Amino acid sequence: MPLWSVVVPAKRLAVAKTRLQPLTGRPGADHAALVLALLADTVAAAVACPRVGSVVVVTDEPVAADLVRGLGARTVADEPDRGLNPALEHGARQADGPAVAALSSDLPALRPAELAAALAAAEARPRCFVADAQGTGTTLLTAYGEALRPRFGRGSARAHLDDGAVPLTGDWPGLLRDVDTPDDLRAALDLGAGRRTAELVSTSPILAIHLRAAR
Repeated sequence: MPLWSVVVPAKRLAVAKTRLQPLTGRPGADHAALVLALLADTVAAAVACPRVGSVVVVTDEPVAADLVRGLGARTVADEPDRGLNPALEHGARQADGPAVAALSSDLPALRPAELAAALAAAEARPRCFVADAQGTGTTLLTAYGEALRPRFGRGSARAHLDDGAVPLTGDWPGLLRDVDTPDDLRAALDLGAGRRTAELVSTSPILAIHLRAAR
């Protein structure tokens, strides 16, 4: 059973998750805190996954770097500084061993067992991917014994398919539910978000009210 190196990108807070700002930009909400909570729950799930040997977070955001190091990940600076795909390629070069996976940073409902099941399925092919809940984006891209070749961005599921990666499907709803919009966040909370995201929403009257998550 190979142990995977999982690479997670984390943008600077000033430019991260801008499509959430209609919600998090309201007075009393904290956009940066939510972005960090999404990242923390994602990284915590990856660190706890039994098939993951290391988690590498590629970031130039000092607060994010401190946070994920406290969760057991290691960090590398985004030396290419040319966008998401070059950052992931850079992170993959820092990985240990031949099994490398790129994981979205905004999967607060991800469970370690879901990630383990997807990585187990990925062992059978050189490159695989998991599409998001909409079927157009990508939440996980794997490479075993060859280059990762990330094609993240608009329509990335089709781009990865066209580049030879094999689509994976399974019972892993938290792995599919990335968070780009308030509706995505509401759906992740319905699945059962990780501790940090759930606590932030439950203690923020603004977020709780507008996500209809008030207790």
